[in-house]
Amino acid sequence: MFYHDKRLQYFVEPERPDPVFARQLQEVIGGQWGEMSVAMGYLFQGWNCRGPAKYRDMILDIATEEIGHVEMLATMVGKLMTGASFGPKESVANDSMTAAVLGGMDPQQVIVGGLGAMPADSNGNRWTAAYIVASGNLLADFRFNVAAESQGRLQVARLWELTQDEGVRDFLSFLLARDTMHQNQWLAAIDELEKDGLEMTPCPSTFPQNLEKTQVSYQFWNNSMGDDSKEGRWASGNSLDGKGKFEYVAKPEPLVGEFELAPAPPQLHGTGKMPVKAMAGMPMVGGEKGNGLLKKVLS
Repeated sequence: MFYHDKRLQYFVEPERPDPVFARQLQEVIGGQWGEMSVAMGYLFQGWNCRGPAKYRDMILDIATEEIGHVEMLATMVGKLMTGASFGPKESVANDSMTAAVLGGMDPQQVIVGGLGAMPADSNGNRWTAAYIVASGNLLADFRFNVAAESQGRLQVARLWELTQDEGVRDFLSFLLARDTMHQNQWLAAIDELEKDGLEMTPCPSTFPQNLEKTQVSYQFWNNSMGDDSKEGRWASGNSLDGKGKFEYVAKPEPLVGEFELAPAPPQLHGTGKMPVKAMAGMPMVGGEKGNGLLKKVLS
C-alpha cells in the first residue's frame, strides 16, 4: 500500500512569480528524463523484480521517493504561477511580469492547468510511458537508471543556471543532491549484482558467449576514417569483463559479400519484374477471380 504524507521532502518558497521558469521546470516533471519517468520506471522495475528481496526493496524505496519529487516540482510550478497578472495585452502592457508571461509561458498551464503543473515537458508534449525501462534484467535496468539519473541531474543543473531566484535555487539544490546519491546508489547496486554473481558483463550473462561470432567480440572498429579513437582504453588491453583483449582494427572489412532481394510478386506493384514462369499457377485469394493478392503473401 502507498500512503501520502502531506509534508514535502524539501521545499523553499520562490522569491517571486515566474511563469516562464514554471514552463521550463516542466521538463524535469514530464520530460523524457523527468521525475515521472524515473518514478514509473522504478516502480515497474520493483514490481517485476524476481531477484533477492534487498534489490526489490531498494528499488521501491527510490521509486516512492521519486513520486515525492513529482509532488515537490508540481508545488513549485504552482507557486511560480501564483501572483502573476493575466489579461488582455492592452491592459498589462506596462506590467513587466505579464510581459514575461506573454513572451514565454506555456498557455496550457493557464488554460488547461489553471495555474498548475502539467504531466508534460517544457514544450507541452504529454508524458509517455514509452520513456520507462523495466526489462526484468536488473543489470540492464540499473545501467539505464545511471543514465537516467545522470541526464536528470544535468537538466536540473541547467535549470539552476537559468534562474536567479535564491529560493528556487535552494529548492533545486536538494534535487541535485538526491541525484548525486541516486547515481552512486545505482552504481553500488551494479557492483553488488556482480559480486553476488547474479549478473555479469556482458549482459545478459546467461547467453552462452560461444554462440556469438567471438572473432569480433572484442574488436574496436575504426569506422570514421580517423585514428584518434585508438588512444582510448577501449582499443587495447584486457577487456573490462576480463574475458578477452581489445583489438583495434584500423580498416575493418565486411565479413560477408553483397546481397540482393528478389523482385516482389507483380500483384504488389513494386519495382522489378518476376519471370513469367515463376508467376504461372500461383494461387490467388478468392480463386481465379480474386482481388489479385497471393495467398502465399498473406499466409
